[in-house]
Amino acid sequence: MFSKSKINEPGPKDDAAPSKPAAPAAPAAATSAPKPNEFKASAPKAKPAASVLSTDLHVTGNMKTTGDIQVEGTVEGDIRAHLLTIGETATIKGEVIADDVVINGRIVGRVRGLKVRLTSTARVEGDIIHKTIAIESGAHFEGSVQRQDDPLNTGSSKPIPAAAPKPQQG
Repeated sequence: MFSKSKINEPGPKDDAAPSKPAAPAAPAAATSAPKPNEFKASAPKAKPAASVLSTDLHVTGNMKTTGDIQVEGTVEGDIRAHLLTIGETATIKGEVIADDVVINGRIVGRVRGLKVRLTSTARVEGDIIHKTIAIESGAHFEGSVQRQDDPLNTGSSKPIPAAAPKPQQG
């Protein structure tokens, strides 16, 4: 709907003569067909496939992406992603921060996510800070669970301790 109104508006502006309103209407209909195709073509390009870390891969260090990651191997470090899927064979030793976290394997460390899901094969040793959480029967979890409206903001946990204001007062 938006593309049609935008196409129709520039047509009359380009041809100010009142004798040619029918001519721009026909090209406008013709140009409206390719534009949806352009949007369809650009949509898959906007979201690339998830990066997969295979079972034989061992990563030492932090990873950060705005895309999706699927981990099947071992990671020693923090991971930040949009969608993070931890496979059944995967082991993560570090903090995990993602919009969506699906845990099928093992995590030793803190998990932060808007949506966190522990499947029946999940093993988590650490705290989970989430907006929504789902824990399937059979999942192994040792730690605390805390709900926050913005769990991805790591700075939100820093102002909470009252130790910072005390040194300023005394």
